[in-house]
Amino acid sequence: MTLKLCLIYNCPTGAPGYVTSAFLNGMSFVEGWEQNFFISKWSMHQLLIECPSIYELMACRNFHWEHIPLLEIWREKKAADGNSHIILESYQSEESVEIYKEALYSNTVNYNGEMIPLPFNLEILKMANETCKILSRAKIPSQVKFYNIYGTNLETPHSVCYGSDDAPVTDLQELRNIQPKYVYVDGDGTVPAESAKADGLNAEARVGVPGEHRGIVCEHHVFRILKHWLKVGDPDPFYNPINDYVILPTAYEMERYKEKGLQVTSLKEEWEIISEEQDDGDNMADRKPLVSSISVSQSGDDQSSRAEAHATVIVHPQNEGKQHVELNAMSVSVDA
Repeated sequence: MTLKLCLIYNCPTGAPGYVTSAFLNGMSFVEGWEQNFFISKWSMHQLLIECPSIYELMACRNFHWEHIPLLEIWREKKAADGNSHIILESYQSEESVEIYKEALYSNTVNYNGEMIPLPFNLEILKMANETCKILSRAKIPSQVKFYNIYGTNLETPHSVCYGSDDAPVTDLQELRNIQPKYVYVDGDGTVPAESAKADGLNAEARVGVPGEHRGIVCEHHVFRILKHWLKVGDPDPFYNPINDYVILPTAYEMERYKEKGLQVTSLKEEWEIISEEQDDGDNMADRKPLVSSISVSQSGDDQSSRAEAHATVIVHPQNEGKQHVELNAMSVSVDA
């Protein structure tokens, strides 16, 4: 018996930008007016500061990042001559621990009138590091097939910078009140794709799907991939999830109704084709959509078997690596 395991948006080597911001400023999972119905960022921080899984999401020390994630702070330092100098300090994952300790040294929470200290927890960090070591040595049993689906195509925080040349940080405990700036990489908005696909396991396949960290589980394309891997429903011998991720369905509408003895079916479907080909920016304004139509009719022996169908495909010019495709179709048949 062979078991199959599909993993969606894992982050075995960490989500460095997300975690740094969560430790120092808190984290919100909603934007805009929806924040009025969600707990505040700092309340979320107070909940997460004792959460082991957040410590486990710190950038993995042994992972060879393409670009090393950094915590950067513009600081004002006084030299021996008494003059102040503005410098940009950079800290890698292990070095950032001292910054977290000092920034959260006096952090407390009020519980029924009692002030409870909530500093950066070194004991939890120690346990998290041990967990990461165990996970790095984990192997999948031979009878289990492992698949990895992760999110892509969204700006994802990677390195975090506090302060500026004009407004340096003078006290690390001020970091909690400073809005950071981010250096972004490709990912699902929370976990960099570089981290998400580095599961360290013997995977049958790894597929990047354009989607957001939580919303990806609702993507129809993900369901199609899972059905293919799990062999659920009617198999499609021409479907290959490894390269099919470049075609992203963006809209699908289908309607059927009867009117005056006619059976009418209308279909509207849209896709985005993701390509690595570079756009020719000089000719973008001159390009026009390609439109193609086809009509088919069928006549039977009598009027009751007559049917007609019409379809139009519109292929829009490629823009920023994406090409939008629209399909509109309608069929009309006599309702026997």
